[in-house]
Amino acid sequence: MGKLSGIKVVDLSLFLPGPMLTQMMADQGAEVIKVEPPTGDPARTMEPMEAGVSVWFSNLNRGKRCITIDLKSNDGRAALWRLIDDADVLVEGFRPGVMERLGFGYAAVSERNPRLVYCSVSAFGQTGSMAHHPAHDIAVQAHTGFLSVNDALDGTPVVPGVPSADMAAGLTGLAAVLMALIGRQNTGKGDYLDIAMFDSLLPWCAHIAGSAIAGGVSPVSQSQRSLGGAAFYQVYRTADARHVVLGGREAKFAANLLTALGRPDLIAMAEQPAGEQGELIAFLAQTFATRTRAEWEEWFADKDVAFAPVLDFREALDQSFIHERGLIDVVDGRHMLAPAIRLSDTPDWRQGTERGE
Repeated sequence: MGKLSGIKVVDLSLFLPGPMLTQMMADQGAEVIKVEPPTGDPARTMEPMEAGVSVWFSNLNRGKRCITIDLKSNDGRAALWRLIDDADVLVEGFRPGVMERLGFGYAAVSERNPRLVYCSVSAFGQTGSMAHHPAHDIAVQAHTGFLSVNDALDGTPVVPGVPSADMAAGLTGLAAVLMALIGRQNTGKGDYLDIAMFDSLLPWCAHIAGSAIAGGVSPVSQSQRSLGGAAFYQVYRTADARHVVLGGREAKFAANLLTALGRPDLIAMAEQPAGEQGELIAFLAQTFATRTRAEWEEWFADKDVAFAPVLDFREALDQSFIHERGLIDVVDGRHMLAPAIRLSDTPDWRQGTERGE
């Protein structure tokens, strides 16, 4: 029995944020019914495929019962009402106003099922001048300011490698749903949750955009501690055209490394403000360029320094501790990433492969 056993979730969401939210609930024992349109979740056709199923789709929808409902038909709407009438949670990711037009706005749904926790996930929220503006992850990152510091050395923004707005909305939505379910235990009533990708991502800038938050200027990457202005929070190229990182700015790490490299005179520079460590960055860049990535990994093995090789995904997923911690497995011929939340009595997630084909 999982922590969420007995909780019924009706999932009308597609792509990433909503399905991730409900996937995490399914992994903890919730009964998740994924309602797809006649054309299916677009993620079903996203390559690559494994054992006949999209890797993306199978890793975000295992353990859910997938059904097809045409919400534009009377029969389809009646079928959805039957699901909602005894559900605990409804998650939808349509553009604002769609559920209302279909007859499933919160007011109508809560009148029939007042205990329902109703969660809407959208790019910019259900209200405000941006509510109807179409956007996926990169556009939300652009609007929040994050893309401005996801930049190359010349300041040109580049396409982000992580769908942070999508993931932030999924995680924020999950937290909100669980809070509402806990609150329902006291009040007996559900709630409406307006989860915006924009709103969810914005708080992630607190550590890098302090000056802008306080009403001042925007941060510039090369003068920020965490964005490229500090020598000990930096990416360096190695002799074999690979890369390594220093990922800890604490004074002890600087002292340990620079002493080992025979340059204790540069330790004080590691304490200088970000953007004023150019000489130290240049020295470390020249130094790392003298050995291969593998040689640096061996050299750092006995050093107390926050160091890491920059791995590609193949290298990352082949690391021994991935398997030591059971973070990936093959289920029904498909590679699956394990849940990040694994409680002591969590059900075996390997039994939760996608069942709706």
